[in-house]
Amino acid sequence: MPNLTDSSLSIETTLLGNEEISKLSPTVLAMIADFFKVLSEVSRLQIVCALKSGEKNVSQIIEMTGLGQANVSKHLKLLTQAGIVTRTQEGVNVFYAIANPLVFPLCDLVCNSIATQLQQQNQHLESLKMFQQSF
Repeated sequence: MPNLTDSSLSIETTLLGNEEISKLSPTVLAMIADFFKVLSEVSRLQIVCALKSGEKNVSQIIEMTGLGQANVSKHLKLLTQAGIVTRTQEGVNVFYAIANPLVFPLCDLVCNSIATQLQQQNQHLESLKMFQQSF
């Protein structure tokens, strides 16, 4: 899996600039897809959320997420390889931190979109309940 940290800035510039997304090469699109694949797993999102408040060691991440040690280690390796998380060794302790600050605004966009969808579904449900009550 490619390290996306350096590429993220150029991808962000391309996507947010005046360039058309349709002009992105398959290689760049594959890198974007890989980035989303890494974030598409619940345990990895739990770890990312745990790291939002600052760097943590594996024990702290386990305590915050409730995940097992082997599971956390496996996911941290993938997050590190993707350039989303950094790994710093201090003596016998290893600390992990968010390396790619684009992760949180991206998650905010997704959460806002999901909240909007849920609000619309709730409005439809309320309309249906009112319709049922008219019988």
